[in-house]
Amino acid sequence: MRLFAYLDPGSGSMLLQMLLGGIAGVAVSIKMFGKRVFRVLTFWKKHDEEPAQSPAPPPQRESEKEAVKETV
Repeated sequence: MRLFAYLDPGSGSMLLQMLLGGIAGVAVSIKMFGKRVFRVLTFWKKHDEEPAQSPAPPPQRESEKEAVKETV
């Protein structure tokens, strides 16, 4: 039995498009859900929900505000 296998340019183009689309889909999924996956894979480490914020500076007194205005 003879087989005549033939891939025309349209078939090759479709296969290439499927491959590139799959790679792009994986990349977008990693970008969207990567942080969650990373947290699951590193469950033994403590992860902060939000980064630590620096405390607000203490309020200035009126004399300090005037001194700052004079230097500026």
